[in-house]
Amino acid sequence: MENRSLVTIAEHSREKLEHLIQMASEFEKFPNRKLLDGRVVATLFFEPSTRTRLSFETAASRLGARVIGFADPKVTSGTKGETLKDTIMMVSNYADIIVMRHYLEGAARYASEVSPVPIINAGDGANQHPSQTMLDLYSIWKTQGTLDNLQIYLVGDLKYGRTVHSLLTAMRHFHPTFHFIAPQELAMPETWKQYCRDNNIDFVEHQDFNEDTIAGADILYMTRVQKERFADISEYERVKDRYLLKLDMLAKAKENMKILHPLPRVNEIEYSIDDEPHAYYFEQARNGLFAREALICDALGITLDDIRNDKTIIL
Repeated sequence: MENRSLVTIAEHSREKLEHLIQMASEFEKFPNRKLLDGRVVATLFFEPSTRTRLSFETAASRLGARVIGFADPKVTSGTKGETLKDTIMMVSNYADIIVMRHYLEGAARYASEVSPVPIINAGDGANQHPSQTMLDLYSIWKTQGTLDNLQIYLVGDLKYGRTVHSLLTAMRHFHPTFHFIAPQELAMPETWKQYCRDNNIDFVEHQDFNEDTIAGADILYMTRVQKERFADISEYERVKDRYLLKLDMLAKAKENMKILHPLPRVNEIEYSIDDEPHAYYFEQARNGLFAREALICDALGITLDDIRNDKTIIL
């Protein structure tokens, strides 16, 4: 049987990504349907989440599925010593698909190898976050009208930020130029820079963050410095306020430039920017509903034609 799990966006071709974007676009037109009536979606969150968990659960509910699962691993049998394999095997008896976030890198890959039902990776440690990448791609496509030949500026935590690592792998099909803007302590790891070289992705590194540095951006992708990824809290305190986006820094921004952020925001985007036309991060979060409806359906074998011919739309 074909394994339709989504572990990493790197496994998807350009054609598949464009297919999923078209699916998301159809769901944005009509998000409420009964396509998954009778199906059960399990959400297993071994690590805290708000947007990802709620948008997956909302996506499943709007498609007519029932949702089971947990948001706090302390209430599961894992506290009694149950292994991840046993948890996955147990839950697969009850659900048609499992959405899982885990604090260990590689946990989603392992789960996909042992599970008899599809696994969607909702984030595994500092490794991958493919569903976030799909909503990022959909947001970029909606705001720029294309995914090709864009200037994408990644700012902040490029060392631990799984969202920026996943975006690199997806954009390899679309000839971008990336600009990495980070302090030395949070710079893009050499393994990911080598990935860019191996895949002919152009990139430029900066440590300055000002209106001149970002003047050429089509997409300005801000990230939170993630306190939970630091073993040494003093290192976090040294870097947490280094790269903050202020309103006056947008003076030279291109008209089409949009600011994205995977959220939650701490202080890295000044609140006065929220009402600016460049700000798109709340719309980006909303796009997560449509992107995750597409991912759930794709993992369950539902096609774009099925969606376009769907007679279960609820107006």
